[in-house]
Amino acid sequence: MQPLPIPCPAAQIPDATGMDAFSAAYRAAREQHAVFVAVERHGPGWTVKADALTAPRHSIGTVVHEAVRAAVSRLVRSRQIRQDSSAGPVYFLLYDVGSEQRARELAAALHAALYGDLGPLDRAVPH
Repeated sequence: MQPLPIPCPAAQIPDATGMDAFSAAYRAAREQHAVFVAVERHGPGWTVKADALTAPRHSIGTVVHEAVRAAVSRLVRSRQIRQDSSAGPVYFLLYDVGSEQRARELAAALHAALYGDLGPLDRAVPH
């Protein structure tokens, strides 16, 4: 698997559906020391996953973490994701996203945010 750009654009977010695909994407992120990001198909919906444990030298600042938590709260309130979705602090899960395109958009925005660029997250999940 080729290294992903940082931050990763929506079209290049890995589809980690299935154990082999997930393992390959996670291993690639760990080898690159990059924050893991992927989408997975689960029944009719999609899940967005991000994990900062693959980037041991990367830290997520308080401002970023608060912005991600607020965006996840807005997504839950608008019923775009399930209530049991997780907003970190290290592992992020957005369950039951309605389409692959939306899942990729959210994954790319989350990945950019975790690298300090909150613009894509603000556009993907407006206030």
